[in-house]
Amino acid sequence: MHDEHPVLAIDHGDARIGIAASDAAGIMAHPVETIQVREVDAIQRIAELVAAREVRQIVLGLPLRMDGSEGDAAVKCRLFGDKIRARLPETPLHFCDETMTTMAAAAKLHQAGKNAKRQKSIIDQAAAVEILNTWMGW
Repeated sequence: MHDEHPVLAIDHGDARIGIAASDAAGIMAHPVETIQVREVDAIQRIAELVAAREVRQIVLGLPLRMDGSEGDAAVKCRLFGDKIRARLPETPLHFCDETMTTMAAAAKLHQAGKNAKRQKSIIDQAAAVEILNTWMGW
């Protein structure tokens, strides 16, 4: 199942949605874009990206609590996943625990000399890269 690439990864948020993708061979994940939820129809944009990139699977980061349980954020994320499935029924959608991915992304950006607070759109894409790397087993 993990060998069907490219894969689109989504870091879902109320204001911004970070998007990353794997290459066709599934070797690397890279940032794609940040969707500004208030300005763009997120489901429409994801459908456009899936078509343009010939995406074979979607991975949606699931925000679990530290004890592994699901709270309100996970419920919102699952509802968003339902909308994606309704729009793209032929594209398999998987959930991946995104615990710590934003923190890991921020740490990597900091090491690269980027100020995460000033680069919110970058952090969302970097978190999506972390989600995809986690899902791919990197």
